[in-house]
Amino acid sequence: MNEKQIVSTDVSPSPRRDVVLLAICQALFMTSTTAIVASSALIGYMLADDKSLATIPLASQFAGMMASTIPVSLLMKQIGRKNGFTVGLLIGIIGACLAILSIISDDFILFSIASFIIGVMNAVGQYYRFAAADAAGASFKAKAISLVMAGGVLASLGPLLANWSKDMLAPINFAGIYIAICTLFLASIIVVRLINIPRPSKEERKSSGRPLHKIIFTQKFIVAVLAASSGYAAMSLLMTSTPLAMAACNFEFIHSAQVIQWHVVGMYAPSFFTGALIKRFGTYRIMEFGAIILGVCILLNISGTALINFWIGSILLGISWNFLFIGGTALVTETYKTSEKAKVQGINDFLVFGSVAFSSVLSGVLHNLIGWQNMNLTVVPLVCITLTILIWTSHRQKTKA
Repeated sequence: MNEKQIVSTDVSPSPRRDVVLLAICQALFMTSTTAIVASSALIGYMLADDKSLATIPLASQFAGMMASTIPVSLLMKQIGRKNGFTVGLLIGIIGACLAILSIISDDFILFSIASFIIGVMNAVGQYYRFAAADAAGASFKAKAISLVMAGGVLASLGPLLANWSKDMLAPINFAGIYIAICTLFLASIIVVRLINIPRPSKEERKSSGRPLHKIIFTQKFIVAVLAASSGYAAMSLLMTSTPLAMAACNFEFIHSAQVIQWHVVGMYAPSFFTGALIKRFGTYRIMEFGAIILGVCILLNISGTALINFWIGSILLGISWNFLFIGGTALVTETYKTSEKAKVQGINDFLVFGSVAFSSVLSGVLHNLIGWQNMNLTVVPLVCITLTILIWTSHRQKTKA
């Protein structure tokens, strides 16, 4: 089949309606994710004999995401976005139920396995943004991605949900959080079934396009993955240990929950205008700004451990993630043709969440070995490398133009 004859059937007949529904799904998905981020390390610390392994469950979740991104993308190519999202949410419910059982039975290994299974669901949830790009068509693509990610603003309620539900099964701490997460997954299934994105055509399902290596070794793809990976890995490294760092500074759980809540606002509130900023200033400029903000965040984190440092630093960390991750996502959608999107989206998320899984494992180890402020210093080389490559690539693009 000639590639030029293959036209995407993922474009929705009612793109704005579907973008709104996908934004609701994103909000529910990220609310569950932030509830887990706020509590997972503390649950791991409670269950693990070796306290340096406290962040292993969260790292297992990211490992589940990394391992599932490519299979999930290829599955969606065959059964469509709607059915793919539904399958993922059902898997997430299974994982949440196992997490409840693991906490009740005081089983660290089972909790890590449950987290891995929830990570499979999270891999599925990451495709809400790509579904929006596909449904919207070319002219609405960047804004559609941005608007769906803006749905995550409501995810700022996740840490508060964790705080509210953690004693639901008292005297067993934290198990109630996963009852709340099951409820969010069930609500997401209802919303997903209302989405009207057509299943890929027979031609799309059969065609594979160019060999993958000819796409992933292009300059644009490499820069897109670098930006998204650096933003997400830095955020994962620092936010995974934030509850541990705050507990070490004698702050209560409600304080760390509120810090993560404002971090989530920083992650998603800019999404209301990130798409417009990309359209006006260009993707590279916005990603460069994201790297600079990440540098400012690190300076603030190493300057002290007062509540205000954690609070403002977490907001800046969220904003930097937003610019780097949305910029990287928008850029990667420019690298593939219709028949290539499943494998390219899959390998993109595999690389991004591979770096996130690694940084999550590293987070607990570094926090235990060198402490919070020195952990922040380890991110400085990543910021410098990312910013240098973005500026150099942007300059080359302008020179060619």
